[in-house]
Amino acid sequence: MYKACIFDLDGTLTDTLDSLTFSVNETLKEMGLPPITRDECRMFVGNGAKVLLEKSLKASGEKNLARLDEAMQRYDRIFKTGCTYHVVPYDGIMELLSKLKPAGIRMAVLSNKPDRDALSVVEEIFGTDTFQWIQGQKEGVPRKPDPAAALDIARKLQADASETLYIGDSEVDIATGRAAGMKTIGVSWGFRGREALREAGAELIMDSPLEIFEFINDREVESHE
Repeated sequence: MYKACIFDLDGTLTDTLDSLTFSVNETLKEMGLPPITRDECRMFVGNGAKVLLEKSLKASGEKNLARLDEAMQRYDRIFKTGCTYHVVPYDGIMELLSKLKPAGIRMAVLSNKPDRDALSVVEEIFGTDTFQWIQGQKEGVPRKPDPAAALDIARKLQADASETLYIGDSEVDIATGRAAGMKTIGVSWGFRGREALREAGAELIMDSPLEIFEFINDREVESHE
């Protein structure tokens, strides 16, 4: 029986690819560098803003990353206003959340997006009372795939790791959930797709949000048989 769900944000709950591509390319434009493509951005995300900018700078010809600090400062300013640019929940996500809450499933978000921006996106798209905990990348807290944050959130949700589902769309998410000892669900509708998730070792891959509710509901039925 599961008591809690921890969701990744970008590529899992929300389609943020336009927002990320826009903010990176505005940063590169200010620096006089060529833009990256949307598909490049799709493959660069997942490990936080610094890694996204490192990969984007290299793709734009800045191989030695001498201007990384400049890029970080510019991106931080741009993303403050661009973090919800064209951001929408994936089809079926709102319905999934509306079913999980009355079923007594406690929910949280864990993202490698900067904490301030993760909070801003979640509250603007989902309101302030959907999730019991929202956490982005914070100073002093190891970022995913380190399991420390996921385990701490499970404790905040009053659930053991064995009672918690970790749900995400990338290789980083699969590694995070497995390291935390949580049942981990890879979602195919996000930034990576089925093949990448399978190669990352995902044991469960789901193609629509409502499959997650059905999985939880089936475990609930089994526990009472």
